[in-house]
Amino acid sequence: MEVMDAIRARRSYRSLAPAEACPGLADDLAMAASLAPSCFNRQPWRFVFASGDALEGVFASLSRGNEWFRAASMVAGVYTKRDLDCVAGRREYYLFDTGMAVGMMLLRATELGLVAHPIAGFDEEAASRALRLPEDALLVTLIALGRRADLISQVLSGHQIEAERERPPRLPLDEIRTLLDSPA
Repeated sequence: MEVMDAIRARRSYRSLAPAEACPGLADDLAMAASLAPSCFNRQPWRFVFASGDALEGVFASLSRGNEWFRAASMVAGVYTKRDLDCVAGRREYYLFDTGMAVGMMLLRATELGLVAHPIAGFDEEAASRALRLPEDALLVTLIALGRRADLISQVLSGHQIEAERERPPRLPLDEIRTLLDSPA
């Protein structure tokens, strides 16, 4: 798969079917993430992969509206710490660099034919406990991993069903980029 094909194919589907949750998959996804660039190559990202019985504590941390997440075969908890990366004035790179690593992971999962859907809707303290994170870690996101289901999940809201059927609209390029051709 070409990179642009993976970018276009990547979607945050919520209707998930089982996928094999094995250490090899976790290693593959973590390897892809590990190749992301970072400030002075500090690599501030950390991942905990949970499957099987270990998912119950993660599922218990979910916010309302994320019931679909319970169909995940594996969950990646993405965490970092401020002191693992560069700080340049107001720019704290640990979040930016960790986000780039997650982007690499999402594209690799897409290439493997998987859905990798990151969420923000969870109780950070409860999820951190369930994933046994260090006390000073910042849990950035949880990523549901599975295969795209043939049928739309019955637990989805109307808005979520529409997002399953058609990619939500993207902002026009004129709203997200500016072209400069002369100095200020």
